[in-house]
Amino acid sequence: MPRRILQGIVVSDKGDKTLIVRVEKNVMHPLYKKNIKKHSRYATHDPDNKYKTGDMISIIESKPISKTKKWIVSEQPA
Repeated sequence: MPRRILQGIVVSDKGDKTLIVRVEKNVMHPLYKKNIKKHSRYATHDPDNKYKTGDMISIIESKPISKTKKWIVSEQPA
């Protein structure tokens, strides 16, 4: 099964080797057929502490690293 790759903006880098990444997506309302913006926040593993708040990055799904971290920073540019 291929691993999912998402792009988002770093909203928090306060944890050691941990980033909180906000990923936005557009979904259509099933009844009203209007596009709505939704977002999700993912705890992401950043082993080098390279990225700061406001950076646009790509994240890739991985095996669980901790209770909440199941994503890692992808090495490819965003």
